[in-house]
Amino acid sequence: MSWTWPRRIDRANELLTRFPESAGLLSFYSHVARYQKSIFDNLCAAPETDACSLLTYFPELVKCVKRYGPKDLAVSAPTDIEKLLLDCWAGERIESDPAKFYARVLLQPFAEALASRGSPDTQSTASRCPFCSALPVAGVLRGEGDGAKRSLLCSLCGTEWQYRRVVCPNCGEENKDQLPVYHAEGLDYVRVDACDVCRTYIKSVDLTKNGHAVPAVDEMATLTLTLWAEENGYARIETNILGM
Repeated sequence: MSWTWPRRIDRANELLTRFPESAGLLSFYSHVARYQKSIFDNLCAAPETDACSLLTYFPELVKCVKRYGPKDLAVSAPTDIEKLLLDCWAGERIESDPAKFYARVLLQPFAEALASRGSPDTQSTASRCPFCSALPVAGVLRGEGDGAKRSLLCSLCGTEWQYRRVVCPNCGEENKDQLPVYHAEGLDYVRVDACDVCRTYIKSVDLTKNGHAVPAVDEMATLTLTLWAEENGYARIETNILGM
């Protein structure tokens, strides 16, 4: 994993003043990430391969949400968490946003712990994660020669794998004229990579322009880009942990 849990937590706190419009979300995320770190640490110390082992962590998650999260999310805690976890881990579509939140908060550190002990094919050309088959939550741009290469970041296990830069990760469109890129004024290192064919988008974080960025956190903080994409009729390929 390229970005540790402590780095994600620290980055969320760093961005509170940089993105005041996202301060509430980032503050809540930092508490959620601390909770996830504790699960990850436990699973690294005592490895588990059964998703049902996460059931013991659920009550504390509910307490965390009640203390730090939105009220509507706190009162929407799922009743059958075991089925939800198994369905989400199996790749079933979860229609309820609150249910998806609770499932992914628990499954992310579980999946990352498993991935850290595995050998994902990071050279995969697929648009889904080569380890857990989840959709990407963000793109990552790194320098290569005179340009930049792109990787995709898994929304569940945190695996990062190489992916062609000028192609839609959702439908495979390759015509650059159908793949508009949007930058917000004053925000040059995060962008929207959209597709006019399937009307989806993914945010990409350019580490050549900001080497301190943590893609999963920085994309979450950039609400301006999210609003632009929604107002222009694009839907995310996959939402982040907060459902955005």
